[in-house]
Amino acid sequence: MTQPPADDRLIVALDVPDAHAGLELADRIGDAVSFYKIGLGMLTGGGLALARELKDEHGKRIFLDMKLFDIAATVEAAVRGLARFDLDFLTVHGDPHVVRAAAEGKGGSATKILAVTILTSMDRADLDANLIKPGELRDIVLERAAIALEAGADGLIASPHEAALIRALPQAEGRLIITPGVRPAGADLGDQKRVATPAQAIADGADHIVVGRPVWRAEDPRAAALALRAELTSPQAQRPNRG
Repeated sequence: MTQPPADDRLIVALDVPDAHAGLELADRIGDAVSFYKIGLGMLTGGGLALARELKDEHGKRIFLDMKLFDIAATVEAAVRGLARFDLDFLTVHGDPHVVRAAAEGKGGSATKILAVTILTSMDRADLDANLIKPGELRDIVLERAAIALEAGADGLIASPHEAALIRALPQAEGRLIITPGVRPAGADLGDQKRVATPAQAIADGADHIVVGRPVWRAEDPRAAALALRAELTSPQAQRPNRG
């Protein structure tokens, strides 16, 4: 039976060793997914080449998750170079000097700059270990989110636990929220600590969800992706997304 067009609210993370494995996985998934995330772990395994092939030859949207962080001039130069690949999303750390430099570097390209607030694998104990100021993790995420948006970010990466609060920020009007740390009910949490189901993440304000292991570790990755799509069509998840 012919499937309806893929729901681009679902972004599948190709967290596999190299471009060959990534392309093989994308072929297995087929038309069930239209949007893929390629992360830093695959950079030396042909990640940029895979991004171009999936976009140019297979018509997929691409989220390049580099989480760039450096002095402003270096970030600007890196983003200027990456923007030539016609990427859809690119991540940087949410520090304002980084976001401003990335916004400058993307120029007039269509690439959306997404700022990372606090990694979804981290909790308050991790922040303490990294000497990050005291306070509720949620409050720190909101503060970083507001600052990043004011610095020019097109959107934010944040856990599902903070999506609704970020969506309520005045600075978030018309901006994107992308949530990793999404797991189907009953799935292994892996290294994620602040998680939600796909429908809950969308209902709480996310425009896109990012799912990795529950798809690429599945015996049938295509079926796993279709199950996630089914959850995204549930009444709980019905809200428009922004791009």
